[in-house]
Amino acid sequence: MHVPLNHTEFSQTLATLRLGVDPSDLHGSLTGFLCGGGRASIADWLDVLALDPDGNALSGHAALQRLFRSCSAQFAKEPADVEPLLPNSTAPLSQRADALVEWCRGFLGGFGLAGTAQRIDLSADAKEVLADFGTVAASRFDASDKTEDAQALADVLDFARTGAALLHAEITNGARIAARSLH
Repeated sequence: MHVPLNHTEFSQTLATLRLGVDPSDLHGSLTGFLCGGGRASIADWLDVLALDPDGNALSGHAALQRLFRSCSAQFAKEPADVEPLLPNSTAPLSQRADALVEWCRGFLGGFGLAGTAQRIDLSADAKEVLADFGTVAASRFDASDKTEDAQALADVLDFARTGAALLHAEITNGARIAARSLH
């Protein structure tokens, strides 16, 4: 049975483990890395993302293993079913918006670590998605009109889901085409 990750509980776990990263950022990093075609296992993903200074000492922690499985499962079907790890809907809008900014920052970092841009010539649409993720990652949401801001956050969240799915589909298809051309 798949139990969804809870941002608040995971935040407490990361604080206890002293990993020095926000849950949304970590989820975004791993999601971006896997989306970009990066390869890692449940035992080495923290090291691959340069997040475990003790050389995989934390990889056996149940919450971190659950995060890896959850992120991997996002790409188990086409289109990918990406769900950024954010505080729940009862959290203040500003906290949810800040978490989405962190998720996008992490996503871009993980995607970059996967090295996709060096292996596959991305389409104009994929490059635009990455540029838009960069815009979100550099943003600071100003919550002045709750109704309007809630809708804007929902729109950006929907874009993040759709954009990550588009990137994954293109990279998966590009990797298949590249593999076929080698044979």
